[in-house]
Amino acid sequence: MDMKTLRQQARERMNGACRVCPHCDGRACAGELPGMGGIRTAASFRANITALEKVCLRMRLIHEVRAPETACEVLGLPLSLPVLIAPLAGTTFNMGKGLPEERFAQVVTEGARSAGTIACTGDGTPEAFDCGLKAVEAVEGWGIPVIKPWAGDVFFERLERVAQAGCRVVGMDIDTAAITALAKSKRPVSPKSRAELSAIVEKTHALGLKFMLKGVLSVEDALAAEECGCDAIVVSNHGGRAFEAVPGTAAALPAIVRNVKEMTVLADGGVRSGADVLKMLALGARAVLIGRPAIIAGMGGEEEGVQMLLSRMQRQLAEGMLLTGCASVREAGPHLLA
Repeated sequence: MDMKTLRQQARERMNGACRVCPHCDGRACAGELPGMGGIRTAASFRANITALEKVCLRMRLIHEVRAPETACEVLGLPLSLPVLIAPLAGTTFNMGKGLPEERFAQVVTEGARSAGTIACTGDGTPEAFDCGLKAVEAVEGWGIPVIKPWAGDVFFERLERVAQAGCRVVGMDIDTAAITALAKSKRPVSPKSRAELSAIVEKTHALGLKFMLKGVLSVEDALAAEECGCDAIVVSNHGGRAFEAVPGTAAALPAIVRNVKEMTVLADGGVRSGADVLKMLALGARAVLIGRPAIIAGMGGEEEGVQMLLSRMQRQLAEGMLLTGCASVREAGPHLLA
């Protein structure tokens, strides 16, 4: 399979939910929620793209680098490249019913593992969470389930199930705390106080897992997360799907990195290529998460498609490292910026 065939098949399977645009920037699908678009005007979706486009790397070709090293370790997980699959769910109402929920969860989880990295799995409905967890269990816990910021005991019930599945890391996407559709369905989500977040982290650590907080976009929240004991944060605006009046993640990332002392900082938002990965690393992220490209790859080529996408990004990343004189992703930093 080639990428042209993959994209054509994804377009057919997704039944108009995604146009599989040559340049995925949120313009064609603005306001399409449910669906693949950004919320309302899609301003924050577009901001992710434009913020990364403004970042330039310093090309250097007089150096000793010959075989750039893309492998790294994130939260104790050995990865072939610093790219994880973001938590993705809702094939019926977001992805045009291109694949059943259970099959899609298998596709991204197994495809990521085959490429030497790891997938997060999503939440939102009991079916979505169950399918994601089942897929992770099938690969002996090699996945990062990401739970919504549920009110009450729902979060802790799901946390217990994640621990039983043999996972090493669990996440919470706190940037979904204002999704009214969940509240209307009598499954409310909410922001978390410091006391609530500390209790979640304490319970997670007691179960032997590390905790990743996804959806941090300010220095204040980053410092609060660190004080509450979080092991990692993902600088993210939820792919522009939560709030239209916020900056792109690449714009918010540097200040957060400068202020965080111990936590692992990851980022997502607008990453489409290996060059985009290297830009995020240069801005201070330890690794990145990808969402929409993984959906298209999974829908168009299933496990093979996800593996193809990640292998392609790894090649592009190595090429970018060679062109900037970066020997290892562990050495990437602001010195790579033009």
